[in-house]
Parts: sequence; structure tokens; C-alpha cells
Amino acid sequence: MRFNTEGLFIKVSGVTSEEDALFSIGLGASAVGFEFGPTPRKIATSAAHDIVRRLPMGAVSVGVFRNEMPQRIVEISNTLGLSAVQIEGAMTRSSLDYVAERVNTVIRCPPLSQGVLNLDAVSGVDYFLLPEADDVSALADCLAIFQDPSLRTPIIASGGLNSSNVVEIVQNYPVWGVDVRAGVETAPGVKDPVLLGEFIANAKWAYDNAYVAHHHDEWPSL
Repeated sequence: MRFNTEGLFIKVSGVTSEEDALFSIGLGASAVGFEFGPTPRKIATSAAHDIVRRLPMGAVSVGVFRNEMPQRIVEISNTLGLSAVQIEGAMTRSSLDYVAERVNTVIRCPPLSQGVLNLDAVSGVDYFLLPEADDVSALADCLAIFQDPSLRTPIIASGGLNSSNVVEIVQNYPVWGVDVRAGVETAPGVKDPVLLGEFIANAKWAYDNAYVAHHHDEWPSL
């Protein structure tokens, strides 16, 4: 199921505290992401549960999972009441279908090692997030994909985004949304209020002053 959102979708990832989650949404972010895998930004499910309960109505909560068992993804998503799951790393088609049938929304981040061809052939995916690595060079490798007019699944741009380069991406490429993590942090999982505010403001400005059409009307909520 796709989100019922207007304008540019802005997701702040690697959130580890209620303060950062509420501040992100208060500044105008659409979503916050919680990492449940073995990462420097890992959050306990109990802590994420408390934060999700306090998010304002309309805020999107995303659970991020890497190389995780599909049963655990479904269990955490439904227990916490998450709006969506973001699946990273390896996952078989049958496992992806299993998850998609049991959660609200699936965001798929395809492994770079598998390439990103024929993305629309992947069933059960509501959005793609590219690239997998939080790195500017990886983002550069995805620019041609962002411009592919045949792709019918909305793409969220990620990979080393910050308050400066998000303007170029949003103004010049018809991405559906953007995802930021390290680009607004002082340390892994610790968001900087100034950087966060600049990123969200610049992303929204770039969307309003884009050089390309952002095809939100062609990707209606489901």
C-alpha cells in the first residue's frame, strides 16, 4: 500500500531517540526510520514502540531490516504498528512475498551486488530506495535510474545526501522522495538540529523550484 502523502516525501533514517523523531516530524519530515539490525544506529524494539506511539497522526514510521528473517520482520512491524518496512540486503522472492502479504507497505533497497535492472519486475514492492550504501559515489551510480521514464514504482533517493547535494538531486531528478541519515548527524544516531532543519528546508525548496516534473500524480496512493 502506498502512502497518502503530498509533495516531496522526506524520510529521516537511523533515529534512536524520541526527541529526534518528534523534531524531525515537527520540522516537516514525512517519516522517521528505525534500524533493527546490527548497525551503529540500532534501536531496541521497546524503545521504538514507545516512540511510534507518540508520533503525531499522519507521521510515517519505517522499520529498517537487513538480512533479516521474514517472520521477524512481520512480527516487529505488526507489534509496533509500523507504517512500513524497509528491506535491505539479500532476500528471496518468496520471502519478500511473505512479508508483503502481511505488512502495510514495503520499501525495498536492492543490494548493489545484484544490480538494479528490471526493478518493476519485483513483486510486492511499493517503493524502491536507492542506493543501498550511504555514500555519494553510490548515489552517482543511480542517477540514470532516477531518470528512467519506464520505471513505474516510485523511487526514494538516498546515499550520502546532505543539505547541499539534496538540492541538486531534487531539482534535477524526478525522485518521489529523499532519505537522509549520516548527512544530518553529529554521531551515528544523533541528529543535529541545525543540519536537520537545513536539509528539510532545502529539500522542500528544491521540490518547489525543480527543473523536472515530479510525477506524484502518476503514482497514486493505493
